[in-house]
Amino acid sequence: MNARLPDGERERLARAALSRVFEPGDERGGRWIREAGPVELIRRLTGPDGPARALEGMTATRLAGYRLRAVSADPGRDLASVAAVGGRFVCPGDREWPSQLDDLGDARPIGLWVRGRSDLRLWALRSVALVGARACTPYGAHMAGTLAAGLAERGWVVVSGAAFGVDGAAHRGALAAGGATMAVLACGVDVAYPRGHAELIGRIAEQGVVMGELPPSDHPTRTRFILRNRVIAALTRGTVVVEAEYRSGSLVTARNAQRLGRFTMGVPGPATSGLSAGVHELLRGEGVLVTDAAEIAELIGEIGELAPARSGRVLPRDVLDADSARVLDALPWAGVTGSRDVARSAGVSTDEALGRLYELHSLGFVEREGDGWRLTPGRTRDGDVRRGGT
Repeated sequence: MNARLPDGERERLARAALSRVFEPGDERGGRWIREAGPVELIRRLTGPDGPARALEGMTATRLAGYRLRAVSADPGRDLASVAAVGGRFVCPGDREWPSQLDDLGDARPIGLWVRGRSDLRLWALRSVALVGARACTPYGAHMAGTLAAGLAERGWVVVSGAAFGVDGAAHRGALAAGGATMAVLACGVDVAYPRGHAELIGRIAEQGVVMGELPPSDHPTRTRFILRNRVIAALTRGTVVVEAEYRSGSLVTARNAQRLGRFTMGVPGPATSGLSAGVHELLRGEGVLVTDAAEIAELIGEIGELAPARSGRVLPRDVLDADSARVLDALPWAGVTGSRDVARSAGVSTDEALGRLYELHSLGFVEREGDGWRLTPGRTRDGDVRRGGT
């Protein structure tokens, strides 16, 4: 490492190199960075064995593996490669670094490779994760897109993993609403994975932010997908799972969110659907059931961001007081009855019953026929017009 470079630039180069040495979430490597510093650590990993072997937990086998990667790392080339696609490398301590990632402790990213013109830290301050099954149902895709659009319209940044299924639907929903979205990749930010989402990832990079822990051109693996989920959980205020089986990576994101003290939410689905089984298990625990963007915003937003009050359909009968409702109930479903019979059934005086019947007549619930009374034809006691003869 060139000693004539400013300290900040030397650390950036060292962290860029270490992002090729350690796998995402390597807590041992994170502890060494914290204790020795990135510049000293890369010096030890590329120098004589003695200083590197002195690191706590280092073994000959581990050192051989780390050294093989360290000596081939070219941070200058990687920084040039990300700059060529309009990107940058954001490190802890930078103004743009999202400090909530520090909650991951030694498992926090060494740095983040980022594409997109927006400020990562500012966008992350008001962000929510929408994750779910890759092989989602049409219901799952619809819910993900609708929730994302609703959140985007409320000024929330939608974060997901750019995968097929729920992830893609969430990104598209936010973009369609003219909102903000961020994609966290399990590969280099210059790699379009999955390939079928190359256009979508390009749109996100143009209109939002694409980020990842892995340096340019690095490929995804099953383990890297799982480890990527901790970043999604830590970056956002809460995680919403739309569809997930029992052994879904989306549930890993939710569990990470719970451990970090973030909000965890789930969208219910059919009880018979295996793709909703994991979500329902989450809801049986500490997850919160949500069905629309307003409910999500109420949970994770500021004071006053309340979802509208939920209530059933207001019926004409709801305007009646208890005595009038009891008189209305005293009338038979069919036929005519006298006011004395109504009074006896309702438990009121004849004069009281007569007064209530005239009130119900003015509201359209009953009709007078001779000296008797009956329910208005076509109406139920609730005041609704009967349909289909029922």
